[in-house]
Amino acid sequence: MLKPRSTLVLGGAASGKSIYAEGLLTECKGRFLYIATAKPTDGEMFQKVSDHRSRRGKLWTTIEEPLGLVEALERSDGSEALILVDCLTLWLSNLMEAQMDILMETKRLVAAINEGQGRLILVSNETGSGMVPDNALARRFRNLQGRLNQEIAAAADEVILITAGIPLILKKPTV
Repeated sequence: MLKPRSTLVLGGAASGKSIYAEGLLTECKGRFLYIATAKPTDGEMFQKVSDHRSRRGKLWTTIEEPLGLVEALERSDGSEALILVDCLTLWLSNLMEAQMDILMETKRLVAAINEGQGRLILVSNETGSGMVPDNALARRFRNLQGRLNQEIAAAADEVILITAGIPLILKKPTV
């Protein structure tokens, strides 16, 4: 079976996607890098970041990059790199808050995925399966998240949906 170079792991909140994504890389040998996009702003988010760090342990080097994801990937990439990006949903929120060009940043991320040399896992929330949000900002976010997920899924070698901790392979690497 052809091994994927890039994988998108999708799922709802608290679906088990981060743990699953970490497991995909811990089977490999190389330099483990975790690119965190979160900007903890409250106690709950600080606790979540702390839980993620303690679960990963000392095996991982963490790079905190809420906006410059593409630059972090370019600096970190190499044939021995094992990179986990967690998560694209928070990255999108950060881009929106900073009023950055989301479509341009998405194109840059797709290019980085296509040009990468190491093993790359990207984690993102599937936000389109719920109710239609009741306000314009939330609907814009949901639509941008859907478009981002579609672009990254098209570029990735493999796409896996996690529901209740169970993986469903949506796209397999092709020859």
